[in-house]
Amino acid sequence: MNLFKHIEFTQLNPKTTERDIIDFCLEAKKQDANAVCVNSCYVPLAKELLENSNIKIASTVAFPFGAANTSTKIKEAKTAINNGANEIDMVINIGLLKSKNYVSVLKDISDVKLAIGAIPLKVILEISELNKNEIIKACQICLDANVDYIKTSTGFSKGGATFTVVKIIKKTVKNYVKICASGGITDSDTANKFLDIGVDRISTNTTFKISAISA
Repeated sequence: MNLFKHIEFTQLNPKTTERDIIDFCLEAKKQDANAVCVNSCYVPLAKELLENSNIKIASTVAFPFGAANTSTKIKEAKTAINNGANEIDMVINIGLLKSKNYVSVLKDISDVKLAIGAIPLKVILEISELNKNEIIKACQICLDANVDYIKTSTGFSKGGATFTVVKIIKKTVKNYVKICASGGITDSDTANKFLDIGVDRISTNTTFKISAISA
């Protein structure tokens, strides 16, 4: 298995500079990664750097809290797409989910998906902030909203992807929604174990460590 065909390299630190994005994209090209994920302001630069490659560009929306209003999310997503993004990574509205305002959570996600059309939409759950029932409900909402991927974590909370939670997500969505495991995956052995339990993509900012172990 070519692990890098499942790898999404991320560079989302608020201190990220243009130089960081340049080095990051060059490394992604070197490793022939599946995708890169950047904050929306860096989509144009990533597009320029990854021209003539097959690497997809994912842009964050309402990152990392998901608390922006829907119209703002739609505007950010559309701007990112116009600037060259191939995928949108949107954070679920955690507060509304915890408020059990499921109608608003569904409408928020559905409206963004409708606005971006065929562009793949990943919804980030931030699993470390949710209990089991909330994770299951979030997955059911994502199913109803016809999202393309469920992503486990932003990488900015207290924990990332776990095998236990990924199994819960997989049991809930089956093969109808793909899964992107994100947060805390720093070596190829762990990445491959996630792939073995049904994950489609691994999101990590640890490019050099995975590269060294996989070589």
